[in-house]
Amino acid sequence: MTDSTPIHRAPDSPVARQALALAGVFQAASLVDELARTGQVEPRPWETLIRATLDTNPESFEAIYGGHPNNLRRGLEALEAVVGRQQANPVVLRYGFSLLMVMNKLRTNDAMMSDLGTRLTRIQGQAEHFDATHENVIASLGEAYQETLSTFKTRIVVQGDPSLLQSRMMPERVRAILLAGVRFALLWHQQGGRRWKLVFQRNALKKALDQLG
Repeated sequence: MTDSTPIHRAPDSPVARQALALAGVFQAASLVDELARTGQVEPRPWETLIRATLDTNPESFEAIYGGHPNNLRRGLEALEAVVGRQQANPVVLRYGFSLLMVMNKLRTNDAMMSDLGTRLTRIQGQAEHFDATHENVIASLGEAYQETLSTFKTRIVVQGDPSLLQSRMMPERVRAILLAGVRFALLWHQQGGRRWKLVFQRNALKKALDQLG
């Protein structure tokens, strides 16, 4: 993914924007599962999530995910399986809905929101010095998650290969992606997304996903 990616304007429809934000949540869920099982992830979906987490003051809705919905393709496909009643990966499903639960805890905790904002501002400085996906930046994002969101009683237990999960930088990478998932969950909520709508507006969400193609 490059900075020259053309801006592909997001639909004005609230449901379509909710779908894109939710795709970010499920992209994080999917990458956590893949990372925990294989130790590897594709660069494009990974970079999209990390850059979105660091961009706390985006110039547009589209800028959050790098200007084109294809940057969220992995998440859109995972979400299509959920709303289309296809065979969704149960682990990805669990991670995705857990991220929404953690977001709900966070948005009512002003002190933690403020703390996270301060941490992310500091990490942005690191990213400008190194690069958004440099391991120092990932380590800082992972630490931010560990010292804030992971202190909630609603904790996300990651399943996978124990030896991989304990390997160098793996805990930090997993936590950085979980933080990104919560960032997109907050975006989803800001766009009017609610848990009950996932049940009662399933058809509208599916239609929006079809249009995003």
